[in-house]
Amino acid sequence: MDDDSSTGGPVRRTATTITQAGRDPASFHGFVNPPVVRASTVLYPDVATSHSRAQRYTYGLSGTPTTDALCAAMNALEGAEATVLTSSGLSACTLAIASSVGAGDRLIMVDPVYSPTRRFCDGMLARFGVTTVYVDPLDLAAYEREVALGAAAVFLEAPGSLTFEVPDVPRMAAIAKSAGATVMIDNTWATPLYFRPLEHGCDLSIHAATKYLAGHSDLLLGTISGRGGAIARVADARRDFGEGVGPDDVFATLRGIRTLHVRLPHFERNARIVAEWLGGDPRVSRVLYPALPDAPGHAIWKRDFDGATSLFAITFQGRSEGEVARFVDGLRLFGIGASWGGFESLATMPPLGKIRTAKRWPDDEPLVRLHVGLEDPADLIEDLDQAMAHL
Repeated sequence: MDDDSSTGGPVRRTATTITQAGRDPASFHGFVNPPVVRASTVLYPDVATSHSRAQRYTYGLSGTPTTDALCAAMNALEGAEATVLTSSGLSACTLAIASSVGAGDRLIMVDPVYSPTRRFCDGMLARFGVTTVYVDPLDLAAYEREVALGAAAVFLEAPGSLTFEVPDVPRMAAIAKSAGATVMIDNTWATPLYFRPLEHGCDLSIHAATKYLAGHSDLLLGTISGRGGAIARVADARRDFGEGVGPDDVFATLRGIRTLHVRLPHFERNARIVAEWLGGDPRVSRVLYPALPDAPGHAIWKRDFDGATSLFAITFQGRSEGEVARFVDGLRLFGIGASWGGFESLATMPPLGKIRTAKRWPDDEPLVRLHVGLEDPADLIEDLDQAMAHL
């Protein structure tokens, strides 16, 4: 991936962008990193300026040199005009949606969406008069029919949460845009290193920076990057909702980004080794990892993505949930916990039957989601092997 510098400078390669973006040592007495500015109140030189707000910084919520640095880095990585920071990945999803719909509107949502985002749509959004329609991201005919019935916004994930369907994002975005809908996508899995949604027709690219961007399982933060009116509406919504992020979390996320191009290939290497081993184990029914040639959506992944990350799922057709739970409980190196994208391996067993409406997940195929961390993959395979003895 090459980056088109937002400053009009030369096109730079990814590693250079990651290292340089969001840094301006000359503005801070030569210090390499931007300062951590802890701020609420900002002073004005006179009453007239306090009324006109004609100065760069006006209040802590409206931005600081610390938040500006992270936003500049994300703009460069995403090819965006602007980035808005939020307090978590979920708040990035909900703020992006709220900025694009109003009472009486229809929102088209992919069925495998992150379940807390679904909860927001079925709860708060419904109470405000917005209808959410869930579609199978692989059923383009059904998707096109729903968009034709009216859509203020379309929300995508690539790949789908938990089950890793790979939608045809450029085609889905084109269909939505022809109907006048705002297109947003949760791009957390791929990061802007492996997929750049704005180049594939999306208006907004959303990240749970909690995951790969920060990379160390120690903070919560979300980002929304985009262009034109879509990101301007997000900025207005952020102001109205009073969304803010702590400066130390912003700084830690920026520091995490500096090593993203080093961590992601290692994640992919480990994940491929583990996924290929699992694919050859007869105790496993399916490995849902887009980078594998026999995985659903592999052809689209290969066409549109520059790499794969560390999160995928395995299924156990014909096994009881109790059996599979004993397998997960028997893991020693994989912790049982939410989130992913940090250095440590994790496993979860989500209740898929309760969170799908457009296409029901088979009752007889329990699923385990794995995040393959930075441990030695040989040790992870040994751990999986001993835990599957419980099957």
